[in-house]
Amino acid sequence: MPWLMLNKQIFRRISLCKKETELIDYDALQQDALNVFPKLIIAGITAYPRLLDYKRFRQICDSIGAVLLADMAHISGLVASKVVPSPFEYADVVSSTTHKTLRGPRSGIIFYRKKERPMEKPKVNCSIPVDQLETRINNAVFPGLQGGPHENTIAAIAAMAFEASKPEFQDYARQVLANAQALANALTSLGIRLVTGGTDVHFILIDLSKSPGKPKLSRGDGARVQMIGDLVGIVLNKNTVVGDSSAQQPSGLRIGTPALTTRGFKEKDFEKAASFIDELLDLTVVVKSVSKNLKSFQLVLQEDEHIKSKIKDLRHRVADFASSFPIPGMEDI
Repeated sequence: MPWLMLNKQIFRRISLCKKETELIDYDALQQDALNVFPKLIIAGITAYPRLLDYKRFRQICDSIGAVLLADMAHISGLVASKVVPSPFEYADVVSSTTHKTLRGPRSGIIFYRKKERPMEKPKVNCSIPVDQLETRINNAVFPGLQGGPHENTIAAIAAMAFEASKPEFQDYARQVLANAQALANALTSLGIRLVTGGTDVHFILIDLSKSPGKPKLSRGDGARVQMIGDLVGIVLNKNTVVGDSSAQQPSGLRIGTPALTTRGFKEKDFEKAASFIDELLDLTVVVKSVSKNLKSFQLVLQEDEHIKSKIKDLRHRVADFASSFPIPGMEDI
């Protein structure tokens, strides 16, 4: 939280998406870059369920001499499997976690370019020279940010890389994308609106403020849905969408498919998961109708016996369904 507060004090945030499509407006990004001349542009999809145009990012960076950092933390497993485009051809620096779609230990990796790439007619050269990236990044990591290495984690990363090189991992990645499409289609058919209208990657982002099938849900209800989701065994996270002013009470819900794909879910299983999510949203409406604010919403969840029985029923049905898909490795524990 302190870093988030500091972040808001130091950096200026702007929206660069087209209102009608919610897709990145690359022309607006180009114009803003020409106005500001940043030294670094970061291309990431933490809450953007579409593929990025890395070539366009590169062209924009080259036009002002900026460094391009591609954060592929969420899609690195998909990149490794070659089911989504890779940023490596265009980026100067690529960062990633190892514990999301790569299914490794909780850790991170930073790749940096060691040779200059030809720039396309830069108007100004304010970027960090490529031959300085190695020293700057390595010094920032150690001693700047961390000390002793965790050899057990390094070994786990090696095991993760070996797993990611197997054909079975590519099958997993393809299934992750197929499942995301199935989930997106099922939710849309239930009248639940998705940001950008769908997904190209492994997660979807629900917009509760504009879902025609759930008119009694509104801006800021993401926190309410997440609360009940935790109680019924449906893991999702509240997330801001365009128009939100509070990260604590946003209107979005981000839901991914990798973990359940690893447990063996196929498309039809995510259609069932969508029906559970639909019930979760309906239950949120019921609780919201008998509460005035977020605090009273929490009290209703704790004290209203009728609501508690509904939560218990949904939790049992979710657990019964999930029990058909054992967690890999549990038999070894």
